[in-house]
Amino acid sequence: MLTLDDLVAVLASSAGPTADQRSSAAVVVAGRRGGGEVSVATVTHDSRVIGADALFACLRGATFDGHDFAAGAAAAGAVALLVDHELAPTASGGLPQLVVDDTRRALGPLAAAIDGHPSRALTTVGITGTNGKTTTAAMTAAIFEANGWRTGVLGTLAGTRTTPEAPELQQRLSGFVSAGCAAAVLEVSSHALALHRVDGTAFDAVVFTNLGRDHLDLHGSPEAYFRAKALLFSTAFSPLAVVNVDDPHGRLLADSLAQSADAPAVVELTRADLGEVAVSPTGHSYRWRGQRVEVPIGGDFNVANSHAALVVATELGVPLDTAIEGLRTMPPVPGRFERVEAADARGFTVVVDYAHTPDGLAELLLAARHAVEPSASVIVVFGCGGERDQEKRPEMAAVAAVGADRVIVTSDNPRSEDPAAIVGEIVAGVPERYRARVTSNTDRRAAIADAIGVARPGDIVVIAGKGHETTQDLGDRTIEFDDRVVARSILEDLS
Repeated sequence: MLTLDDLVAVLASSAGPTADQRSSAAVVVAGRRGGGEVSVATVTHDSRVIGADALFACLRGATFDGHDFAAGAAAAGAVALLVDHELAPTASGGLPQLVVDDTRRALGPLAAAIDGHPSRALTTVGITGTNGKTTTAAMTAAIFEANGWRTGVLGTLAGTRTTPEAPELQQRLSGFVSAGCAAAVLEVSSHALALHRVDGTAFDAVVFTNLGRDHLDLHGSPEAYFRAKALLFSTAFSPLAVVNVDDPHGRLLADSLAQSADAPAVVELTRADLGEVAVSPTGHSYRWRGQRVEVPIGGDFNVANSHAALVVATELGVPLDTAIEGLRTMPPVPGRFERVEAADARGFTVVVDYAHTPDGLAELLLAARHAVEPSASVIVVFGCGGERDQEKRPEMAAVAAVGADRVIVTSDNPRSEDPAAIVGEIVAGVPERYRARVTSNTDRRAAIADAIGVARPGDIVVIAGKGHETTQDLGDRTIEFDDRVVARSILEDLS
């Protein structure tokens, strides 16, 4: 338990001159107002979830202002408030207030301190980038487990958000410590960096995979999106960075870090360091540092992901032989170039993947092309989510039309948008010379069945966009829908 004076000291120690450039949670502390001394055991920004001895953080969002819920939090049992301006007694419920200039910047360091700085008790790795975060995290965790380090993983497969809000993040890290974990691997999203969710977290290493088009509905421009990703690469977070310099933005990041006084040590990641690379639908292999590396996950793009996991693990002290064994024996990553085995008996391959950006889909289709014989066909089923970046829809279509021999455009998670309208916006991006290879069907199950129905021995069917997801958001309802289960069912019906 920490007193309000302890929390003031925490914020004072986190303040620094790089607040405008780095996600280091530097805040201006105006001080505490009102009430007697209290002790804080937890922190939350959700007035519906107030634990004992809780500090309620009043965050400003796009729709709601947490300050409007302060009195309700007080009535629910909060003992103090984190605010960006002093509230009147009626609005504060009479609680003491910790006043700062930016409650969101302050929340991360406070949550970390209240939970005992759990990231410092773990070997903690943060992975950011547009594509490859989930797979690289799973590979890194597999290596750590092979080294005898029980490892917790936070990311797309572990919750509703890639990176949880600061209170949940620190609580889950604390839970890893309590469970006896020695390490933690975190996917760090651009949202998390822009909204300061990981502030106060200490990473032993951070990784940059690549950058494509995504989340422009939040960031507004590709440049702002890149700047958000780059926030992780500061000594405020980590002393070590592993950067994929084969990606143009990775090269830019590494070069900029070389000119910065506030930069971690950089290890550059490049395919030029690998030899004898071989890729199939079921795995990939290469030679690195004189050793043969074999990974039971297909897809050419996964070469960079496993290489990143190897580099970060060995930099953190895992023996190379152990790291290689961890990759060799790792399980499939759900929805990441995941093969539907029921297709094998019919002589073609079906893979399910989460690729949902133009760059991700292009890499996925290239990997599929490399995984089959030149005479085989690549067949892709994909859609675009509703209420998300609309400008990428025609771009996805152009990528698919160029990268596949047959394209079936369908619904993803349309949410409240008209599925037919979304499909229309996608198909509009197909270049005229490729129109003959593109069809559409808003019924995702029927679209998958269409793709499997035209596949011939040697072909590969790629079902893209939803990956590991087990539901489909139709706006007025959410239904059970798992691309892997649906594809398997269709294949079994054909038997």
